[in-house]
Amino acid sequence: MKNILKLAIVLLVAACGGGDSRAPRNLDNACLLAREKPSYFAAMRKTESRWGVPVHVQMATIYQESKFIGNAKTPHRFALGIIPLGRQSSAYGYSQAIDSTWDDYREATNRRSARRNKFQDASDFMGWYMDGTSERLGISKYDARNQYLAYHEGRSGYASGSYRSKGWLLAVSDQVEARAQMYRAQLDACGR
Repeated sequence: MKNILKLAIVLLVAACGGGDSRAPRNLDNACLLAREKPSYFAAMRKTESRWGVPVHVQMATIYQESKFIGNAKTPHRFALGIIPLGRQSSAYGYSQAIDSTWDDYREATNRRSARRNKFQDASDFMGWYMDGTSERLGISKYDARNQYLAYHEGRSGYASGSYRSKGWLLAVSDQVEARAQMYRAQLDACGR
């Protein structure tokens, strides 16, 4: 009886976890990614339906933020190259949402149990955030480049043009746009 109880507890704890946090095998092919992780694709379609953010824009942003790794965290900071100071930010999960913005999302959507390491929640968060960006800043939900800049810098940072002096970020946003267009073409070709 004890062994059955132990097994039940282990299964219950495993069922409560964030799921498989490993990245899909082929991140450069949207069709293979959708085939390997059908639950991811279903979540992104649901987000597209709810918030109007296209799947290919979500995919490109998630690729850039976490490479589809559910427990992704920012790197540690070090003083003098050896003294750990903690992480660069509180960004975590598939969407790399920071604590305060994640809390805003959970409050605004009444999804208090949403978790950043659960793909469905991270996709919905991204849709919610980009929908708000579209409303407040007038950036098209199909504009992966500028949506990414506003996602990375925050809406206030984007509005103030903080990204303009960050050549590296402008290059990254161009890569996000290129990947979004690649994913879009692939999804069109495979009928997704």
